[in-house]
Amino acid sequence: MEKVKVAIIGSGNIGTDLMYKLKDNRFLELTMVIGIDSTSDGLKRAVEMGVRTCSDGLESLLDDMSFARIIFDASSAKAHKKHAELLKDTPIKLIDLTPAALGPFVVPSVNLHHHLDKENLNMVTCGGQATIPIVHAINEVADVSYAEIVATISSASAGPGTRANIDEFTMTTKRALEEVGGADCGKAIILLNPANPPILMRNTVYCEVKKVDEEKIIEAIKKIANTIQEYVPGYRLKLEPLLEESRVTVFIEVEGAGDYFPVYAGNLDIMTAAAVKVGEMYAKYLVSVSH
Repeated sequence: MEKVKVAIIGSGNIGTDLMYKLKDNRFLELTMVIGIDSTSDGLKRAVEMGVRTCSDGLESLLDDMSFARIIFDASSAKAHKKHAELLKDTPIKLIDLTPAALGPFVVPSVNLHHHLDKENLNMVTCGGQATIPIVHAINEVADVSYAEIVATISSASAGPGTRANIDEFTMTTKRALEEVGGADCGKAIILLNPANPPILMRNTVYCEVKKVDEEKIIEAIKKIANTIQEYVPGYRLKLEPLLEESRVTVFIEVEGAGDYFPVYAGNLDIMTAAAVKVGEMYAKYLVSVSH
């Protein structure tokens, strides 16, 4: 398949990690990294990789958008709203790695094929990517009335964009737990752990269910975990799922691939790996409809 040209907005932790994942992709050709700080480590690394850069923001490029068909936005929720407005009358497809949630939520292991005709796809949050598939799998066999997730990440892996979007993280993840996960009611909590050495990303999923079939629930959880591992190899169940009456508790750990940040930054890895998976499917869709 011919490669589809893509660009990245945002040269922070997430954007830079994404850049490394796109470097030798079979379906996607990274043509530009766009930032607002010419001294950022991400833009410096892009130059070293031979990727074109822009440090004047998206606005400076609007006269000629031929360098990309898909743009990954790894900036911030506030900035993404502006970027989406700037691009609304262009053929550019947006994959939003911020919690702005302007477009439909996409979680590759749950609804990858559902929204490829849309112009703006939202990747929820790192905690959402790690936990929503589990909630969805449980809901399919047990009908989840309430889902609560706690995402714990190393403080060292939380850059300025993540810290500025804590409120958006909780609200967007809650919505996606309900809209994609299928829970009647959802709640999300994020914790930044300052431990040194830094801890791996850990997620706890707590569900209240209406139908209790222990065998089916455990089978569904393990099956979806294996599916996620196909695109996030460091994803794993930390312990066996715990079932107590109508309560199900699942413990998850995510080890990063170490592409940019050390392996403790599983929160970066699961977002960028999921975004690349969506980008590949987006690209295949665009090529198919153009022929």
